[in-house]
Amino acid sequence: GEKVGAVKVRLYRPFSVEDFRNALPQTVKKIAVLDRTKEPGSIGEPLYMDVVAALKDRKDITIIGGRYGLSSKEFTPTMVKSVYDHLDNECTHGFTVGIIDDVTNTNTEIREEIDSESPDDIKCKFWGYGSDGTVSANKNSIKIIGESTDQYVQAYFSYDSHKAGGITVSHLRFGKHPIKSQYFLTKANFVALHKTSYIGRYDILEGIVEGGTFLLNSPWKPEDVFNKLTPDMQQTIKEKSIKVYTIDANKIAKDVGLGNRINTVMQAAFFKISGVLPEQEAIKLMKDAVKKQFSRKGEKVVQMNWDAIDKAGEALQQVRIPERATGAAAYHKHVPDDAGDWEKNVIEPIMKLKGDDVPVSKMPLDGAIPTGTNKLEKRGIALTIPKWIPEKCTQCGICAMVCPHASIRIKQIDPKDLENAPKGFTTLKSNTKNDQGLRFRVQVYPQDCTGTNACGNCMDLCPTKALVEQPLEEALANGEAERATFFDSLPDITDGTTTNTVKGSQMVSPLFEFSGACAGCGETPYLKLVTQLFGDRMIIANATGCSSIYGGTFPITPYAKNKEGRGPAWANSLFEDNAEYAFGFRLAVDANRRELKAALEQVLQTGTTNELKAAIEKYLPLWDQVSEEAKATAKEVLQHIPHAKEEAHDESEPIMFRIDELKDFLIDKSVWAIGGDGWAYDIGYGGLDHVMASGRNVNVLVLDTEVYSNTGGQCSKATPRAATAKFAVSGKKQSRKDLGRMLMTYGNVYVASVSLGANMNQVIKAFNEAENYPGPSIIIAYSPCIAHHIDMKHSNKEYKLAVESGYWPLYRYDPQKRAAGENPFQLDSGEPKVPFTDYINNEGRYKSLKIQFPDQADELFKKAEEDAKWRLQELKQMKHDQPAVPAKPEEGQGQRPQNEK
Repeated sequence: GEKVGAVKVRLYRPFSVEDFRNALPQTVKKIAVLDRTKEPGSIGEPLYMDVVAALKDRKDITIIGGRYGLSSKEFTPTMVKSVYDHLDNECTHGFTVGIIDDVTNTNTEIREEIDSESPDDIKCKFWGYGSDGTVSANKNSIKIIGESTDQYVQAYFSYDSHKAGGITVSHLRFGKHPIKSQYFLTKANFVALHKTSYIGRYDILEGIVEGGTFLLNSPWKPEDVFNKLTPDMQQTIKEKSIKVYTIDANKIAKDVGLGNRINTVMQAAFFKISGVLPEQEAIKLMKDAVKKQFSRKGEKVVQMNWDAIDKAGEALQQVRIPERATGAAAYHKHVPDDAGDWEKNVIEPIMKLKGDDVPVSKMPLDGAIPTGTNKLEKRGIALTIPKWIPEKCTQCGICAMVCPHASIRIKQIDPKDLENAPKGFTTLKSNTKNDQGLRFRVQVYPQDCTGTNACGNCMDLCPTKALVEQPLEEALANGEAERATFFDSLPDITDGTTTNTVKGSQMVSPLFEFSGACAGCGETPYLKLVTQLFGDRMIIANATGCSSIYGGTFPITPYAKNKEGRGPAWANSLFEDNAEYAFGFRLAVDANRRELKAALEQVLQTGTTNELKAAIEKYLPLWDQVSEEAKATAKEVLQHIPHAKEEAHDESEPIMFRIDELKDFLIDKSVWAIGGDGWAYDIGYGGLDHVMASGRNVNVLVLDTEVYSNTGGQCSKATPRAATAKFAVSGKKQSRKDLGRMLMTYGNVYVASVSLGANMNQVIKAFNEAENYPGPSIIIAYSPCIAHHIDMKHSNKEYKLAVESGYWPLYRYDPQKRAAGENPFQLDSGEPKVPFTDYINNEGRYKSLKIQFPDQADELFKKAEEDAKWRLQELKQMKHDQPAVPAKPEEGQGQRPQNEK
């Protein structure tokens, strides 16, 4: 019964003072202005400042401002009520809504829970899995209900930060009256769970109402389902008389040829159970929607979805709820018992989808987070995983090389380290040349693998079929997780091999592991490899895009530390300035190293301990090196710094303090700018060009998916002619930018074009040459992507097909060879081995053009093939060109500063 009101500003600029004042009642005494923005350093947010200015002559009104809805935070009726309560009570400026601010204590207090939704509305919640089609199916369901009935409809979707394979939750409402609830569901009449691995991890039945319905996608028999649920789920089902149904949607999808796309099956089951529409009418409408949605992919795809709809009704079964459970699922332990405060106070609640409950005091002051934390997830999203068959293994290491998630690895093992090995920890005699009797093992990390049902590149490329498929549940029951934990604790041993080879590089633990990238991702194997080669001294500037999302979404990161505690330092920057960001890293590293070297030389003059003096004198001749000898000698210096600092006298004391401050720069850093083609070819190209022209030692890795993958597959300047993409639905009419050849014109930039599955050794060689080159370098890495509409289980074959068709030439351009009088350009791929059409016909981004625009497709395909032939011909000409007489490089061009290696 209180007199309150609300004014929504629809047109912000220009701000109409007259209309705003007219909208306010003359009786208003207090105003709370809500801004959905944060402007650090200001005395108020923009709308608040405008309101204060507009009402400057109304001395009878108290105006306060606050923030709400930042980072997509909910704004519910309960929160609205808390703002009015704040006006009635504290009435302080600078308040916040929807967070727990226990530092400044400015958050509004929740004094009363408000439920303003109509009890007649039907509310449905669907727990899905990124790329299983759940979201698409629910969008179709809402359209079908909205267009075919007189009901009002609404849908909201929430996603976690992972790419394909992450959690999705769909919130659907429909009813007889307009729906004005602009927030997620708090109650649900119907809950569907499409992924059994979520049981015990999340509160699946939270908010389900009395007499509600629960639909489960599972491979279990109806009589086993109840005992596979957690105790709290069992209790909720019994206390609220929940009706439970089960269906094996994965089996149906696999049988009809849809792979992991269970969306159509689950949609059909939903309509059958819910009774929103008569069953036959719902089936007809679903089939019409399927035809509309998938016709561009061909009649075969349409028919597979129709078959899935027909089979769903037959496979759906109701679960009888027993009087007493004879078993129950365990609750997932998100972090170990001995975890630190960060893991327990921040990571664990966020993993439970309770991040809104984390108070401000637990947040990092500067945004920095610990590395090596993705390993805590153990998502267990696979249905099936690879199983190693030792007797068939040749120990080649290809499986580890191609794994996008570092969930299959190889190691050499000292026999004495096997004393406490868990049961079933089978090893082979290592076939490297060593005199230690080393053993060898391939290890699968079962709960981190995205599954052979979704990826399977390791199995696909194993030359001797030493990997076979096994159910995840079977692997876990047989102790594979315990074996992975033991394997992970073992040291890296590279004796008898070299990291310049596929096998040798994979003997080093990756410092990029278990990311949230899509199953079969074509980008992440490059990131994994570069950390295996240089990770202990890398500094990475990552442009916004897929690689920044799976590379560092708060509060965890796949970048990790080795057993000595060293690993990549990583930071995300914008599209437009990432190259300059890395350039700043380089300048800072160089400046710090110069100062450190001067301090080391100075302390030799002022005096220090004999041990540190000897270590410094031994290390300074190795200053420009990053070899193992240099690293070992640097460790000796580090070892003696603490004691020398304690013993420092007046003159040397400040010098020793500075040495201690800068000691991490004893070994030069490997600076990398990493991002996709949207950054390097388009939005960030100006900055990239500036850095490449600087002559400074910055390495660039372009993960080239040829589209803006992270934002939905928009066309970029890397998109090839004839490929379809958003903003190029009828096929791109122009050829792609040739970034590599453009940068070769500088003459002092190392440039390489690589494709992992086509030539793994060439990739390793290019990485090593780029990092060793004393100047700017760029590696353009072909990266198959889900946006290409290919089967990601075979993404590594796509690497190879792109090269063998002549589309993606492999090459390296090394300016140091020109200085030696040699041709700096080397073409690493030969003549095309397969027709160009084999390549484009394997990708949906080309095939859809043929289906939707057949009259244009043939001409564009012909031009695309001509583009590839012309590009290859130009590169072949460069291969045979005689190098020009090398000129003496100008200062700073292609030369390392003296302090660089």
